[in-house]
Amino acid sequence: MQHGKDLKQRTRQFALRIIRLYRSLPRTEESHILGKQLLRSGTSVGANYRAACRARSKAEFIAKLGIVLEESDETIFWLELLKEAGVGNSESLQPLIKEADELTSIFVASLRTAKGIASVAEV
Repeated sequence: MQHGKDLKQRTRQFALRIIRLYRSLPRTEESHILGKQLLRSGTSVGANYRAACRARSKAEFIAKLGIVLEESDETIFWLELLKEAGVGNSESLQPLIKEADELTSIFVASLRTAKGIASVAEV
């Protein structure tokens, strides 16, 4: 499945971008704490997506994709918090926020399709 392979690569690149951002954060206690949270959630998006792709059943795929969605949404939270708190470079945060938003939208749509539902509220 080409789409899955592309998304695996995209989430890996996203994780690498998160790592680079983390390394560039100021050496303060607040950026260290927020950065660690971002590093954990941002890198787990790709790892959990890979796990979802290896699911042995539809139910397992849906469960694992739900985790991917939670992690991508949490990543948006930490990126936006860093931006709003003025921690780090706002210009480097915005493209990552945009990518995290796009990935989250993809995962919402995939979850809806897998569940066979039409409403975001049902995801």
